Amino acid sequence: MASPTLVALAVLGPTASGKSALGMALAQRLGGEIVSCDSQQVYVGMDTGTAKPTPAERRAIPHHVLDVVRPDQHFDAARWAHLARAAIADIAGRGRLPIIVGGTGLYYRALTGGLFNAPPPDPALRARHREEAAQVGTEALHARLRAADPEAAARISPRDLVRISRALEVLEQTGVPISVLRRRAAPRADLAPVAVILDPPMAALRPRIEARVAGMMADGFEDEVRALRAAGYGPSLAPMRSLGYKQLGAAVDGDCDVARAVADTVAATVAYARRQRTWFRREAAAVRITAASALEAADEIAALVAGERAGRGARAGG
Repeated sequence: MASPTLVALAVLGPTASGKSALGMALAQRLGGEIVSCDSQQVYVGMDTGTAKPTPAERRAIPHHVLDVVRPDQHFDAARWAHLARAAIADIAGRGRLPIIVGGTGLYYRALTGGLFNAPPPDPALRARHREEAAQVGTEALHARLRAADPEAAARISPRDLVRISRALEVLEQTGVPISVLRRRAAPRADLAPVAVILDPPMAALRPRIEARVAGMMADGFEDEVRALRAAGYGPSLAPMRSLGYKQLGAAVDGDCDVARAVADTVAATVAYARRQRTWFRREAAAVRITAASALEAADEIAALVAGERAGRGARAGG
């Protein structure tokens, strides 16, 4: 098998684990540029609530795949993978190190493992699934999925109607379980990032998440959500149902007070971080950091990546 031709580093892990700070530190040490692997940072105007890199950070280290579409425009993992691959090739072509930084596991898997050709969404099937969930409960649909595709069901929460419905939708459209279709997808053999996965304990993540949400509120998160509403981005749009935007949107719309929205944002983010930890434990990693502070490992990681780049260069030259 040919050696990968694109050398990249990936810094992955749950929210508030220190990915951005470590990515910046490694970019400074290794002459790198950052490719954002965040499903919400692609949206223009969604800055504070997504912890998007500040203008100063973006001036210090070039960032890619940010501010790609408006919140009312469709965006998915396949398009992100296409844009990320183009950015990685451009960065590497200029002699710089591409550093993929983020916590959207599906997007990273789309980049490194490929995507199957999924059938388009079927609104009628999705509406039927929503009706069934309202009548018998989301768990009943999950049980149906578990009987037909236990591998997919094991990766989906029994309360995650969106993902359950999608898996059932693909099964009903193709007759093939979604897990089988994913295994058939050809991996991209020309890209094998050196993956660093951060996995600090939840006891360390929760106070960081609380502090992050408090910082977002101090930085004007509520005003950002109000501006998005004023621009016509309503609660039915997928980005406006994402972490924080859904909860603050409810407060802006008068459905709850801000204190409740903040508490709900923290709770939802903690739950999301747990799911991210589970996801990334299934990803292969050159380095897995379980300590609370990832920055302390920056020098060791930089040395590892420098050695890997030199080794791949020697193999290519040989």
